[in-house]
Amino acid sequence: MQEYDFIVAGGGSSGCVVASRLSENPQHRVLLIESGQRDTDKYIHIPATFFKVLEKGRDALFYASEPEAGLRGRPSIVPQGHVLGGGSSVNAMVYIRGSRQDYDTWAQLGCRNWSYDKVLPVFRDLESNQRLAGRYHGVGGELTVSDRAYGHPLSWAFIRAAQEVGIPYNEDFNGLRQEGVGFYQTTTSKGRRRSAAEAFLRKAEARPNLTIRTATRVNKVEFDGNRATGVVLNDGSTVKVKREVILTAGALATPKILQLSGIGPGAHLRKHGIDIIADLPGVGENYQDHLEATVQCEIKDPISIFGEDKGLRAVSHMLQYMLTRTGLLTSTVVESGGFADTAGTGEPDVQFHVLPTFNGFADRPAEPGHGISIGPCVLRPQSRGSVRLRSTNPADPALFVANSLAEQADVDTLTRGVELAIRITEAPSLARLVKRRVLPKPGLEADADALRDYVRSISKTVFHPSGTAKMGAADDPMAVVSENLQVRGVEGLRVADASIMPRLVSGNTNAPTMMIGERAARFILGKESAA
Repeated sequence: MQEYDFIVAGGGSSGCVVASRLSENPQHRVLLIESGQRDTDKYIHIPATFFKVLEKGRDALFYASEPEAGLRGRPSIVPQGHVLGGGSSVNAMVYIRGSRQDYDTWAQLGCRNWSYDKVLPVFRDLESNQRLAGRYHGVGGELTVSDRAYGHPLSWAFIRAAQEVGIPYNEDFNGLRQEGVGFYQTTTSKGRRRSAAEAFLRKAEARPNLTIRTATRVNKVEFDGNRATGVVLNDGSTVKVKREVILTAGALATPKILQLSGIGPGAHLRKHGIDIIADLPGVGENYQDHLEATVQCEIKDPISIFGEDKGLRAVSHMLQYMLTRTGLLTSTVVESGGFADTAGTGEPDVQFHVLPTFNGFADRPAEPGHGISIGPCVLRPQSRGSVRLRSTNPADPALFVANSLAEQADVDTLTRGVELAIRITEAPSLARLVKRRVLPKPGLEADADALRDYVRSISKTVFHPSGTAKMGAADDPMAVVSENLQVRGVEGLRVADASIMPRLVSGNTNAPTMMIGERAARFILGKESAA
């Protein structure tokens, strides 16, 4: 029987950090389990080709919700990394932490040791910023954060046009203020993706006390009484643990593992004939995600990235990249964007992701030809969904109800975001390049009901699922984990991924998820206390 001191279930953004940190002590036998393969696909590591990884489907899983009334009967289709590095190996590499308000709100909700002033030093410790330093940025960490290596003309045009409608320029979205537009800093280094696997696992893999198992799924956690004693794998075998199991499988997989293990809403578990280890009604609840409603324009001249991955052009780009680490393939594609306050509250409520091409996804193919896509997303959604068991068969997909746009406030925010994006396309720096608006149809914005209907018909995820095993105070009946990320009612089990977010942060979730992994490791090792 195999036995380890720690088992880390999930080799994504957080799991790579946790496994690396715990294995720094040669006395700790650590097992990292990842359901996907190793990150060997060359397209993972070339920034501009991440979309090819998603197209292949081997290194990403596409979770489909039930048909969503708020999306006009469409499911919400949420890709998740299915490879070492998880989302950090398949995302657009945007480095955003969220705002001060996000973490101070966590503190106000009872997670006092997760305020902005508490988490900022952790972000700095992880970071090796290639331009910024000082109060808001670190330079000695493993995670390289760099400026754009390539700036597409359409990205520049968006930044100028947004300023022309009154949005300020911002050269650091993770600094004093979040509001503004500009180029995103990214998790890249010398023209290559800097995933969590690259940053934290590469150096750790040589350690004899760290074992990495890929193509292996954790079905459930085993218990002796209320203490975790190991995990059951998809082949039916059991791996024993001496100290702790740390779940880092993500906001869609982690609640499923918990429920299959007997931790979750008691009535739901009894319905499936599962013995209850801990009756925690919050497991699988509180699901949140960022949704965007795109604005797309055809441009006059063939200057977008459409067709650049075909034929001789593709060969030329690859040769330039291989020989010099320069050119279009160093682009993260989602180069520019920003944050805007559309409600006049003093805090941004919309984020823009801008692509110098037409953008398609899942149930909607991209428009043909040359275009630009501006995607406003609602930063602090009010809607809440759930992840429950469909059956006791671990191979069956979970019963996933995203509840997308269930709250009218989310529709209203997205509608304002679309209106602002339209204004940006009509500002001089973009207007001179635009031939016609494709989405939404010209004139639709004059009819408020039609525009809201457009938002519901077009909205899609920007891949930030969270909240399904939320952290909270002892008197919060829906809290699944305590401030030190221990699962309530049991021993030897923690959750350390985006599941624990009480509220979704205002921005991309990759950097915050790595921060959560780092704090989990510090709690386990006694280097930091959440008391």
